[in-house]
Parts: sequence; structure tokens; C-alpha cells
Amino acid sequence: MTVRKIAVVTGTTHGIGRVTSRGLTRAGYAVVMVCRDLGAATQLCDELAASVPAAELHAVHCDLASLESVRRCAATVRRDFGGIALLINNAGMVSTLRRRSPDGFELCFATNHLGPFLLTRLLLDRIAAGGRIVNVASWVHYRGRLDLASVEAPAARYRPRQAYAQSKLANVMFSFALARRLAGYDVTVNCLHPGVVATHLLPRWLRAFYRLTRRPMIDAERGAQTSLYLALSEEVASLTGRYFDEHQREQPASPLARDLLQQERLWEASERWTGLPPLP
Repeated sequence: MTVRKIAVVTGTTHGIGRVTSRGLTRAGYAVVMVCRDLGAATQLCDELAASVPAAELHAVHCDLASLESVRRCAATVRRDFGGIALLINNAGMVSTLRRRSPDGFELCFATNHLGPFLLTRLLLDRIAAGGRIVNVASWVHYRGRLDLASVEAPAARYRPRQAYAQSKLANVMFSFALARRLAGYDVTVNCLHPGVVATHLLPRWLRAFYRLTRRPMIDAERGAQTSLYLALSEEVASLTGRYFDEHQREQPASPLARDLLQQERLWEASERWTGLPPLP
């Protein structure tokens, strides 16, 4: 019996995560869906199983905003599955209000960066040789600035766009810093802008913002293409530490995202906030 390669994907119940899961299932992967809404993830498993012959799908609960939930999720994945061929950190959110995570961090940053950072670190030794880590970021990272003080003490005047841009900047910086640490290992780490995907998760202010910047909105089918390209294409099998756009083209990330000193500041703070020891 052929042993399927395992793909772990976060945020699969809507938008590009849903399309990505379907694409990986069709490519023959056993897909482990890591989702906050376990009921919706289970329903998606049933739908894909009905449409893809011999599909292998699993759903694992995880609230990325909660570090304890991430730890439980990682423990489940480690217990129930073998080596991981793909880890796709796809889930993300936008908060229009000033809110804190269960651990006291600014909610958008906690969900979009700290949760994926911790999950990746806890699964890192299970990434198989030739494995790929794909982080869904955004072109909005070009507008981000690194204000680590705001993570522990969100400003009274909360700026949703600024908070979201910082979290996406953190995705890109994390990708580059991890790729550098894994140099010499047979594991690649890349990140991407999926395009401006029109889903119900996109708040009105962000839709208006994108219209002002003249960036066209696309559907989830097109939005998932760069994630699938980085996960499956042999063209990028040996590339690591890169940022790609919605057309599957490599692009230079922002100067701040490429700043090694700032990457290390973020990395050290992320280890401290998640309670992780330094990566050997």
C-alpha cells in the first residue's frame, strides 16, 4: 500500500485555504486541516471525500490566537501523523477593533504570526526531507512597520490597517529568518502574496483600501494558485527564503522585511512570547 505524503494546512474552511486543500487532495496528499471551526472542517472533509476518489482527509481543532490551543493541536498532529511533507500556514484574520488574544497579545498579531510561529516550531522536527513550508503573507507587508511594543500593549487608538500590515510583515520576516536557520537542511521556506481575494473575511475598509490602490480583486480559485505552486511545483523545489506574488513570480520583499537585524528582533521576541527555547 502506498503511503501518502502528509500536508498540514491551516485555515481551510473558507477562501484560498479551501481551494488549496482541494488541490492538495487531488495531487494525492493526505491533508490535515487545522481549523478553529472543527464542524466546518469536518464537513469540508466529507465534501472533498465525495468528489475526490480515495481522498484521505483529517480535521484537527486549533485556535491560532491561543498558544495553548496551538500546543494541543501540535501534540495531536505529532501523535497521529508521521513525517510532514507540506506545512502551509494559510489562516489569517483582520480585527477591526482593539482586541487581545487569550494570552494578552494584540489579536491580529497573535493569530497571524505568533500562532503560526509556534505551530511551525513545534512541528519543525517532523518536517520530512524535501519538505516545504509555505507562509501566506500579503503585499500589505510593504506598508508595515515593526512596533513590537504594540503587541503586548495595543494602543488605545487602534489602527486596523497598521495592525494587519505589521502581522503580514511578520509573516515575511519569519519566513526569511527560518529559511536562513534551515540552510543546509533539505527543507524549504517561502512566502507569498495570494492576491486581493474577495471573500466574506475581507472587511469593508480593506475592500475600500484595495480599490483605492487600484489592485483588482480575484476569486479564491485564482488566489490559491501561488500557494499550490510553492507546494507542488518542481520549479521551486530547491528555492528557499523567497517572496512570490499572485502570478507565481518571485518579487523583492520590502527593505524592512529583508533587514536581518529586524528579523532577529522579531524572532527573539516571538520565542520569548511563545515560551520557546532558541532554535539550535
